[in-house]
Amino acid sequence: MKPTILITFDSLKRATSGLFFFERSLGDELLKQGNERFTIWGYLHPKAIYTFKKLKHGITKILLHKVFFWQKNKFSLVHFTNQYCKLNPNRVNAKKVLTIHDMNPVHEKNRSPRRYNKYINRLGGYIAACDKIVAISNFVANDIKQYYPEAAHKITVIYNGADKLTVPEGHQPAYQPASKFLFTIGSMSAKKNFHVLPALLKNNDYELVVAGKITPYQERIITEAARYNAESRVTFTGLISDADKAWYYKNCAAFVFPSIAEGFGLPVIEAMHFGKPVFLSTRTSLPEVGGNAAWYFDSFEPEVMQEAFEHGMQEYETKSLAADIMAHAAQFSWDKTAAHYLNLYNQLLPQPGNPKNNQI
Repeated sequence: MKPTILITFDSLKRATSGLFFFERSLGDELLKQGNERFTIWGYLHPKAIYTFKKLKHGITKILLHKVFFWQKNKFSLVHFTNQYCKLNPNRVNAKKVLTIHDMNPVHEKNRSPRRYNKYINRLGGYIAACDKIVAISNFVANDIKQYYPEAAHKITVIYNGADKLTVPEGHQPAYQPASKFLFTIGSMSAKKNFHVLPALLKNNDYELVVAGKITPYQERIITEAARYNAESRVTFTGLISDADKAWYYKNCAAFVFPSIAEGFGLPVIEAMHFGKPVFLSTRTSLPEVGGNAAWYFDSFEPEVMQEAFEHGMQEYETKSLAADIMAHAAQFSWDKTAAHYLNLYNQLLPQPGNPKNNQI
């Protein structure tokens, strides 16, 4: 009999964060590769906007699960796909895997001491309840080890894949820049640091296209654009489709991503799949993900950023680096990521001829 596994897909109600795309893309690949080896169930949000064609069994999240989960003894293994754990690991009797995408609050430092301690204690409880912890980058793994050293032996690093997007034939987004443009995408929040980007519009005719859910943070970006008389060259698209996103990646002059709090940074690799020059901050996981195929802002001083951008664009064009950038991106694929997770499941589950659970 095949082992029965529950995988939480509870972030699929809105395509507004990296967690949505992580669960969607990893889930499709896990089901594709794992349905012959395991009986896979999904734990789903009732308002999920994405459904898996290959998922035959599902449990819908309800409020009562916070205190009682009556299928707690049903599964051989449960994979909690993010650290927010809509289903509490302590409510399940099974081998447990927890994926941690980031510990951004320890870098953002924008919580009160009470809320910060609550965050640290809650995450520590989830980690203690699980048999294996997956970090999506070495940077995240090191954060976990620093704050929860007792969990070091549980940690495995599995890099995310990244969707290799294509532009449907004839597709065009609602907004098409009239000239060369820079592109960025993400949640419109201070941690994305998008307000430093208008400095790159000085002394040129580039436009800046910012995709993501509109929030009050937009005003800070507009204020900075005014310093460079560039308000008319900054466009906020709001949320966009995969087809729109692919069009902007394909047609932009460069992808710019000055985030100060990332566990991985999926848009970086998505842009690299198109061979585009990518300009990143040196914060958190971004140097690990971008490697030598990206250019970096050593600080957010306007002159430093402008110099890094001008140098990088010149180097990209004179050395014809698109193929090298695409080769770097090719290292990050969902089929590889899913294979690593499935192997991890196998290591935790009973093997034929051995009734005990193997430990890594």
